[in-house]
Amino acid sequence: MTNSNEAYKLAGVDIDAGERAVELMKASIAKSRRKEVVGDLGGFAGLFDASALKGMQRPLLATSTDGVGTKTEIARWLGKYDTIGEDLVAMVVDDLVVCGAEPLFMTDYIAVGKVFPDRVAEIVAGIARGCEKAGTALVGGETAEHPGLLAEDEFDIAGAATGVVDEPNLLGEHRIKESDILIAMPSSGFHSNGYSLVRHIIKKANLDLNYVVTEYNKTAGEVFLTPTEIYALDCLALIRGMKDKLHGFSHITGGGIAENTLRVIPEGLTAVYDRSTWSLPVEMEFLATQGQLERPDMERAWNCGIGMTAIVDSGSAALAIKSLAARGMKAWQAGVIQKREAGQPGSILVGEYAKR
Repeated sequence: MTNSNEAYKLAGVDIDAGERAVELMKASIAKSRRKEVVGDLGGFAGLFDASALKGMQRPLLATSTDGVGTKTEIARWLGKYDTIGEDLVAMVVDDLVVCGAEPLFMTDYIAVGKVFPDRVAEIVAGIARGCEKAGTALVGGETAEHPGLLAEDEFDIAGAATGVVDEPNLLGEHRIKESDILIAMPSSGFHSNGYSLVRHIIKKANLDLNYVVTEYNKTAGEVFLTPTEIYALDCLALIRGMKDKLHGFSHITGGGIAENTLRVIPEGLTAVYDRSTWSLPVEMEFLATQGQLERPDMERAWNCGIGMTAIVDSGSAALAIKSLAARGMKAWQAGVIQKREAGQPGSILVGEYAKR
């Protein structure tokens, strides 16, 4: 007679491997801990002390959930799993700060065909590192083994985070007005959007992921796996430093610059970006050429060089740029909010990208 562990292993699930993975990830998770976290990893639920919220006039809880899409396939192709977790954190927490919320804590979910403890620990280490960069506590998660549904080396990850903003400090379209300035923060690459198109072009053009891209002194594979920039602490610093002079943010994700900015622009106004204020990233320009993409298709799939936009009062653009520069974030004035003309969309890009 087989014991329960052996029987489950025959069905494709290795409980012991899962337990080893948990042990390996504990040290990484501990680095993301905030003082409000109650208890240790391993309980059925993560606990977070919310007593500080009593000092707010009207605390609003904000929540966001996301994954990293098919960028996981690039990681699988290269056998490199230590950065994809940062992408997950970025995609979740940077949605929260758009409304002015401070991301407090996060949980993750990892589905694998087979638990390889070292591999799972690498993924979680990336998530914990991302949480540390965002000032967000990783309070729990789940690793699920799905034999028969996923191949042994296949995996997917998702996460959810909770944040808080005091209602008087809520950002959004109700604050944005004509003549406001668009302050762009650069992306670190493709981030975690448009990777179905990226993978299609890689396969169609038979690109060698081990080819060294001279502009970055990295292999093509490393360029494609560059972690998504995490803007949370930079945005929170702007919120604290600029107060009512900061009117909103737009996190540039799937759909591109225009579509994402449109989500925070009120009726009657248009966000006008001037492409001549920045250059198209090398890797996007290259893949667009390889894939023979028309510019509208590229601009709807990729961020084209901007990962986050701050929308500020017209007299405060220089302050915003200077404040971000002091934190090591190079930003620039990329456009302006104008009165919307008849038939005009709420967000547009004009001009030509600057030459490098």
